Amino acid sequence: MATKKPKSSTKSKTTKTVKKTATESVAKTAPVEKAEVISSKTEAKKSCFAGFFAKKYEENESILTIFKKPKFYGALIGELIGSFLITLLLFSLSLMGLSSIATYSFAVIAIFVGIYAFSGACINPIITIGMMATRRISVIRGVMYIVAEIIGAWLGWVIFNSFQLAGGDSAYAVPTMTEIAEGKFFVVAMIEMIGAIIVAFFYARAIKYKRSAFTFAAVVAGGFAFVMVVSYVISAAFLGLNNNFLFNPATALWYQIFPSSGENFGEIFGGVCQALSVYVLLPMIGGVIGFYISEFTARLSGENE
Repeated sequence: MATKKPKSSTKSKTTKTVKKTATESVAKTAPVEKAEVISSKTEAKKSCFAGFFAKKYEENESILTIFKKPKFYGALIGELIGSFLITLLLFSLSLMGLSSIATYSFAVIAIFVGIYAFSGACINPIITIGMMATRRISVIRGVMYIVAEIIGAWLGWVIFNSFQLAGGDSAYAVPTMTEIAEGKFFVVAMIEMIGAIIVAFFYARAIKYKRSAFTFAAVVAGGFAFVMVVSYVISAAFLGLNNNFLFNPATALWYQIFPSSGENFGEIFGGVCQALSVYVLLPMIGGVIGFYISEFTARLSGENE
């Protein structure tokens, strides 16, 4: 009687063959997976600045689409109101001296908290230009913000000047910029520029706390107060200067920074160019630098990962 060959041995051979094939495939793919992990880590280290200049706003926001959004007009009104309040505050507190810094800080916090939901509360061209440079807002939005900020600052000056005129001879004079003394141009220019860098840096850092409007406003107000105190002490105690430092080009345009008289047209024109460079151009350059310093530092530290 013939005996049948047991099937278990055949199955066991097949199982061993399958296991062997699986083991070989795993062994072959393991180096590939390790290489992919290493390459991905290397790419991550190399690309810490990848997308640095990428858009951080809506992709479809352009001159053809932005004016169709009702929210945009609300943001413009918010910037106008915020700039109006800040300018009115600066004119008012400039009559009180350094002792008003604490009052200024609390008022700035209130203004920024009130405006933040509308537009992000740029309120200052040095902030707006820094937001544009780091592509947090579009160019058209930034330009319109600056226009709204200048108009708001003008309204603040008009209101303050109206009350001053209504007060007659007994009223305080409207604050004006002290003419830059001869040989002090670069000193004043550097104070304005460095102050703008610090203000912009504080604002860029405050954006990280945008979920809390109060925290955001407190960081911004603290930065402004710090710059005002330091600039006042350095200019008055060490340099013998009596200039008012604004760190806000929109307000500076209405702070009577331009010369009203001169021996000839060339002298007046030179004074206008000097005032624009010190109180407008250099602070806006400082705003861009402050934002870039914050952005580079955040990426180097891995904060954005």
